Amino acid sequence: MSWVDSHAHLSMLDLDPAVALTRAHAADVHAVVCVGTDVASSAASIALAADHDEVRANVGLHPHDASRLDDEWADLVALAGADRVVAVGETGLDYHYLHSPAADQERAFRRQIGLAKAQGLALVVHSRAAWDDTFRILEDEGPPDRTVLHCFTGGPDEARRALDLGAWLSFSGIVSFRTADDVRAAAALAPLGRLLVETDAPYLAPVPHRGEPNEPALVAVVGAAVAAARADDPQTVADATAAGAASVFGPLAGR
Repeated sequence: MSWVDSHAHLSMLDLDPAVALTRAHAADVHAVVCVGTDVASSAASIALAADHDEVRANVGLHPHDASRLDDEWADLVALAGADRVVAVGETGLDYHYLHSPAADQERAFRRQIGLAKAQGLALVVHSRAAWDDTFRILEDEGPPDRTVLHCFTGGPDEARRALDLGAWLSFSGIVSFRTADDVRAAAALAPLGRLLVETDAPYLAPVPHRGEPNEPALVAVVGAAVAAARADDPQTVADATAAGAASVFGPLAGR
């Protein structure tokens, strides 16, 4: 069985990234997409991808930091053209915290949708407590052909709206949480070809590791929870999500 962690913040782990990748390999994880949330973390993701064949990089400005768009934009555009960059993001909207005003988040989101399309890259979207505006903006701008709703926390209605836009749904450890029935229902209805799995490490460790630091080695636990929600076997989900990751992000290590 071979898994892909489609979304992890390797530079934010307490573990040395090299150690985390060794542990991931031992847990049958053959590739990790390392995600940027600003210029500094995007550059760190690119550096990790350059040093590790199993890593690919995303560059982006998180909605928490959207107010820094003008200061960071030129550098983000330059980083988006670097080798082994496969996506723009994570970008999107987060109305739960509103660390940046909603108007600034929308502006940064629209700008990064355009960057993904201009560079021919995938788009990785963060949406929290902001579904209607997320879909409105994606519909206004026209999503890239390869768009991922990362750490999907919606239910069946949101899943259908995302799938109607041609997006992939990426499930994190939340799918294993006791209270996440809507998320499990969304995982059950999504076509296998539109599923991804992720850790969002170091956040959101799956049950039975909830409350512990997360790492890419635990993506198999997430995948098993997705399989249980769908009444599929884990091998089926591993194969489908690895193929989906390659469709979204291009050739990955070991494939």
